[in-house]
Amino acid sequence: MTSTAPESATRQPPVRRLPLSGVLRVNRPSDIWFKPATSVAVAVALVLAPLLLTGRTGLAMYVMPGAFCALYAHHLPYAARVRATAGVVAGMTASMGAALLGAALVDDVPVLIALAALLAGVQKAVCDATRIGPPGHTILVFVSSGTLFLPQRLSDIPFHLALTLGAGVVGGLVTLAPALVRREGPERRATARALEAAAGFLDAGDEPARARARHAAASAVHGAWQSLSAGGRRTPVRRTLERLVLCAEDALVAAPGGTGPARLRAWARQVRGHGPLPEVAVPAGGDAELLGIDTERRARRDRRRTGASRRFLTPGAPLLPLAVRCAVGCALAGYAGLALGVGHPYWAIVSAASIYQANVTLTWHRVLQRTVGNLCGVAVFAAVVPLARTGIVALAALCVAFSFCNEMLISRNYWLGTVSVTPLALLITEFGAVRPVSELITDRVLDTVAGVAVGMLAAVLVTSRRTGGRLERALTAVDLAAGEAERALSAVPGSAAELAGARHRLTAGLVELRDAADTAAGEWWQRALPEERLLRTERRAHRTLAATLRHRAATVAATPAGTP
Repeated sequence: MTSTAPESATRQPPVRRLPLSGVLRVNRPSDIWFKPATSVAVAVALVLAPLLLTGRTGLAMYVMPGAFCALYAHHLPYAARVRATAGVVAGMTASMGAALLGAALVDDVPVLIALAALLAGVQKAVCDATRIGPPGHTILVFVSSGTLFLPQRLSDIPFHLALTLGAGVVGGLVTLAPALVRREGPERRATARALEAAAGFLDAGDEPARARARHAAASAVHGAWQSLSAGGRRTPVRRTLERLVLCAEDALVAAPGGTGPARLRAWARQVRGHGPLPEVAVPAGGDAELLGIDTERRARRDRRRTGASRRFLTPGAPLLPLAVRCAVGCALAGYAGLALGVGHPYWAIVSAASIYQANVTLTWHRVLQRTVGNLCGVAVFAAVVPLARTGIVALAALCVAFSFCNEMLISRNYWLGTVSVTPLALLITEFGAVRPVSELITDRVLDTVAGVAVGMLAAVLVTSRRTGGRLERALTAVDLAAGEAERALSAVPGSAAELAGARHRLTAGLVELRDAADTAAGEWWQRALPEERLLRTERRAHRTLAATLRHRAATVAATPAGTP
């Protein structure tokens, strides 16, 4: 389905303005910030302790990458986290293997920069395709780029790679350890977010606020269903959580006499706690609805498994321009750093790789945040380096502390996180060789400026016009899903499972549509957005969703007590 010319008309110019407001605003922290922070600190301490005891601290460069695997997958249920963590450890080990091999075989710095940029592009594509989540490709690029420029012998590669793999296993086990005490913790948090978002929608005031709250609530409910479907076997706790998500979903109708925001927030507090879950009755027809949800979720998981590689391997894949943008930007940044005569051109590569987001506007935000954070970070490094050089134990302790502080701060704003990341990256180099502080700081500042400036230039020049195609596909998908839900509503007598599946396909389509629209709106030199069609499609979809929820409520009310 294509939009007509009037529907594509918009006052928004094709060249997007790059805003400055709110870029450095400090936000509320993530509700699980302490989990990656604690995990990476524990993992770093565990892998450094044997090196301290044996006096082999020069090997820290090979075990720290494995410990960084503890940063990933904390948002996933443990059944899915096992698979994701295994993938992260495998990816980290493969990245280190490629970097070690390149360092042993290549002596030419320009060639090493090209290899680092190519690796960065592949890492960006794989992380985006698998949707592994923060910190994404940045840690992988940091590890592989730094390793490429370390002196290496072929005979040492197996041992060094074994260290990375072993440390990665430690990091993965630390990430999975909370399952021993709270098996459904991630699902409980996702359900609590859905309840809180639904309460926020009910409390929203004017129409723009209600529109934002409606999208936030729909996204949270969709995320809760995804978390529950990825959690594995339906335990009694998960069955109760499913009923609570149904209540959050019903609240989006805001029907008179429905669950109020105060009750939803009270349930959310209970769900987040360690005590028993609130007792919520299963509405009539609820089992059939959950069957429809399970069927749809299994189909979607199958499509993701079969389609993940196609998302970045095929020539027309929408993620390909982002990977090319990352590779080109990293290469140009590395050569710019080399031209400036700094001793660490890979820092420029990492700076460029870290700024690339879904569109140019978000990339611009990251440029400003990275620059401010790194400049503050080198000042922190200058303050703590005298303490770090008092002994190897002090150096290791500072690395553990900054690993924790990074995750504590980064969810408030990226620039705050880089205030900790910068001294951590500089302190890690102290395990191998000690260099003058002024030289390290100068190199870091020059590489940061070169990396973000050249990286931003590459983001502007390497455009991603496929974001418009993604928006068009999302519009078509929502139109089709809305039509399917409308047909399910009109069916007599109709199937509760079929209607549930249609409704959740429509919810997933709406979440994808809003994400696609936001991404396209922030891209550079992008064609005008079909704003009228977008508004019309979202309005139809929300009304259809409300109709399906009212239909369920009416069915429940009309079902005699005791009917199975």
